[in-house]
Amino acid sequence: MLDRKMYFVRERVGMFKLVDTYDILDPNTQEPIGIAKEEPGDLIKYARLLVNKQLLPTTVNIYQNENEPPIFSIQKPFTLFSAQVNVVDRQGQLMGFFKSKFLSIGGGFWVHNPQGEQVAEVKGDWKGWNFTFLDKNGTEMGKVTKKWAGLAKELFTSADNYIVALNDNVEIKPELNALLLAAALAVDVVYKEAG
Repeated sequence: MLDRKMYFVRERVGMFKLVDTYDILDPNTQEPIGIAKEEPGDLIKYARLLVNKQLLPTTVNIYQNENEPPIFSIQKPFTLFSAQVNVVDRQGQLMGFFKSKFLSIGGGFWVHNPQGEQVAEVKGDWKGWNFTFLDKNGTEMGKVTKKWAGLAKELFTSADNYIVALNDNVEIKPELNALLLAAALAVDVVYKEAG
């Protein structure tokens, strides 16, 4: 799954849902290639009925096949202001982490390697719907773009769809793809899901 240039991430629509599930599809064929499931634990799940979801910790596990262990996970601890989202591999080893930008107009993240060094940036536009993945020199490596779902769906649900794409001149590396895919999910988990 982490050997592609492009992904379509589609949030499943649901009324009164306490957790989110995302289908990861091939954007050209719409064939499923993976699934991302928010799995925060029962106590946290039910606490969402009383506390803003953005404040509470959560884990999103990304599976190629639901019958196998996740290929990687994103983990967001409890936060009040500036969120940190950790990306860990299937052995639980830190692959990197995102720190949200505090007081940013378009939103976004600073991307850090496991040693804590800033290695990239996920920069949002003023609408907060499009994000660019930039290396530490400011060169664009990929994009996370919200895909329009139609007026009825946009007005009456909180489900979002994203196209995640590496630029043509960027070499495919599983670690980079995992971070870019994690960035799309982190955008939705940290910024878009208000309740």
